[in-house]
Amino acid sequence: MKILLFGKGGQVGWELQRSLAPLGEIIALDHDSKELCGDFTNLKGIAESINTVKPDVIVNAAAHTAVDKAESEPELVRALNALAPGVLAQEAQRANAWLIHYSTDYVFDGSGDVPWRETDSTSPLNAYGATKLEGEQLIRQSGCRHLIFRTSWVYGARGGNFAKTMLKLAQERDSLKVINDQIGAPTGADLLADVTAQVIQKARQSPEVSGLYHLVAAGETSWHGYANFVLDFAQRAGVVLKVTPDKIVPVPTSAFQTPAKRPHNSRMNTEKLRNAFDLCMPEWQKGVERMLTEIFESGK
Repeated sequence: MKILLFGKGGQVGWELQRSLAPLGEIIALDHDSKELCGDFTNLKGIAESINTVKPDVIVNAAAHTAVDKAESEPELVRALNALAPGVLAQEAQRANAWLIHYSTDYVFDGSGDVPWRETDSTSPLNAYGATKLEGEQLIRQSGCRHLIFRTSWVYGARGGNFAKTMLKLAQERDSLKVINDQIGAPTGADLLADVTAQVIQKARQSPEVSGLYHLVAAGETSWHGYANFVLDFAQRAGVVLKVTPDKIVPVPTSAFQTPAKRPHNSRMNTEKLRNAFDLCMPEWQKGVERMLTEIFESGK
């Protein structure tokens, strides 16, 4: 099997290079790749890369994910999150290849307190969510065989993430305020990558599974609860903190003014994914513990 991976330098792309390696030959590209084009602002170059490689599977881990910045650069965010995935889908259809693509809970308006299902109506609150939704629509319209995974609150041990930020601030500041009215499930890039590798194998044997799925870790928490868990784990690991877990002040979303609106409800129902691929999603705490352990052991 030949796999063409876009976005190899990101958190998910990094993990995918590991998880997909046993499946076959991987050609991994980033925006600055030289021999082949991985730059999503160059739609013609992206199409040429696919035609050159002739992959069996295209995996797209590239995206514009700076949610607030997206509000001020609509053309760029649309090119990366919608138009380029649309080109991938068109070329996948021509090449009879599978396309694996990652989307987001931000396609919803974040209302209510019930986990979102794939069949629920979408209504993005910001430019990031709107362009990710358009990307989904262009993929479906292409007619290519595809797996779109909507996920949320993604983190990885490599690069920056919420947990690392909380650890840094708790060691530097005397007080810490964290939002407590946004609810979701922290989901590891490694979990996304491992599930992707498993699912690709079944999909190639069962083309009827083509479609849209929600993919997040099990359970739910707020950003405040997430921060509390991180600092409690750090404290038990011997990390000296100026702000202890019980001293984190819970605040509403309105306490922080940001260019982009955030959804309050990021809960996602994974029943369709679990049933289709016979999977059991781990609790979010397990992945965060593993990530923190890796951070502490590496000294980063």
